[in-house]
Amino acid sequence: MSEQDSNVELEAAVLRRLLHHLQTHPEVQNIDLMNLADFCRNCLAKWYVAAAEDNNRAIDYDQARELVYGMPYSEWKEKHQQAATPEQLALFEQRKKNNS
Repeated sequence: MSEQDSNVELEAAVLRRLLHHLQTHPEVQNIDLMNLADFCRNCLAKWYVAAAEDNNRAIDYDQARELVYGMPYSEWKEKHQQAATPEQLALFEQRKKNNS
């Protein structure tokens, strides 16, 4: 096995672990991820779609979100999404301004 193949296997394992971690910690809200790390579960799904397109694979955004969330997004949203607090929204808006 080449070093590149080995790296791809490691990267895939890390992604699987990250997805599992996010799926088992639904209390971590997407807005918290955006405020702290500038990405969220939806970003991961968009990156998944982009990677699939780069590799001539067909996957749509809803399919990618289901892979990331571990269930249909509508179900995750109903079970786990909480309303953002005014403080979370203010921080989000400030970060958007700073990143512009």
